[in-house]
Amino acid sequence: MSTSRKLRLGPLPSNTSVKLTFTCPASLKTQLDQYAALHAQTYGEIVDAVTLIPHMLEAFMAGDRGFRRGARAKPTISRAAATSTGAG
Repeated sequence: MSTSRKLRLGPLPSNTSVKLTFTCPASLKTQLDQYAALHAQTYGEIVDAVTLIPHMLEAFMAGDRGFRRGARAKPTISRAAATSTGAG
């Protein structure tokens, strides 16, 4: 592991996962692959972009003050709104 630089996303923890599929621009995929290569070089563990994406999103959400404030507020859906949208 290189100690000369640190990336915002540190070594990856192991955890249970759920599969999601999404589409992104080719330019973003290229950047994700570049980040994965730099992450592997920095931490000595080969990972691909698909492995990094959930950790990047988690770090992003943890750093988003607006999201944290909103998550603490725990908005509720009224019974009428849930029924009209088919959610209940």
